[in-house]
Amino acid sequence: MEITDVEYISNIEQQVTPHPWRESQFVDSHAKHRCLVLENEDSVIGYAIYHIVVGEAEILNFAIDSNFQGKGYGRQLLEHIIAVVTQQAKRFFLEVRASNDTAIQLYESVGFVEVCLRRNYYQTASGSEDAILMAMEL
Repeated sequence: MEITDVEYISNIEQQVTPHPWRESQFVDSHAKHRCLVLENEDSVIGYAIYHIVVGEAEILNFAIDSNFQGKGYGRQLLEHIIAVVTQQAKRFFLEVRASNDTAIQLYESVGFVEVCLRRNYYQTASGSEDAILMAMEL
């Protein structure tokens, strides 16, 4: 990810999540974390922000443009990240909205398992939503 990708990533974030990150959060993440984009031809269609600390990796934000969802791009990006972090971490974590069945199925299909439920973790327009903490042993 280049800093010039932040505008495109922010646009994707706005369309796919009810409580999106601000552009400044992506700029901060670019400086502090590992950030990848997935491109289709010359367009950014997805991104992942993750970090690795003391043998543990965690996805902080992950999304695919809604126009490209359901076509295998999320799996492609996720499998790439797994291959990269396997060399540097022993465990891999992420949180997912409890209502996001499509993402949960993707994560389970590559080996993530549910660890616990985090009540009221995500903010929504109508209150809050639980998160499922998922993990994978690498």
